[in-house]
Amino acid sequence: MAQTSTPRTTRSQDTRASARHAAAGDAEVQGFLDRFGRALTAGDTHAIAALWETPAYVLGDSDVHDVRSIDEVEQFFGGARQQYNAQGITDTRPEILALDRLTERILVVRVRWPYLDAQGHELGAETSTYTLRRDGNGRLRLRVAVTHGVEEAPAARH
Repeated sequence: MAQTSTPRTTRSQDTRASARHAAAGDAEVQGFLDRFGRALTAGDTHAIAALWETPAYVLGDSDVHDVRSIDEVEQFFGGARQQYNAQGITDTRPEILALDRLTERILVVRVRWPYLDAQGHELGAETSTYTLRRDGNGRLRLRVAVTHGVEEAPAARH
């Protein structure tokens, strides 16, 4: 009987496959954050709430807020668009600073959100760290948001 051999992958092939898988995962996280940013700047609280799963937590230096229902998420973001618009902020885009996959279902992403005016000029920024967890259907959902604070506008920095 002739022996057949099973193709073996080399370490570099494994590394490339792992990098492709990570890039696909990065694209999924980027897409999640893009949807979040679009919903926020559009004032679409229903779309924002659809990205969360409760119970959830929002933590910052001056605030700790437990979120018990999707309705609370909608209320939490209810006036965000108006508050940003009052400061001349009309847009943002997520800039992933760090991404750490803790388990198959849980990842932590640190994101910088530049404050952009109608001409696309940066007026400042804020950074947050999000713990995302896959729900029972495999979709990423935001479970913990840690706010890092606001950065000054680039022109105001020394």
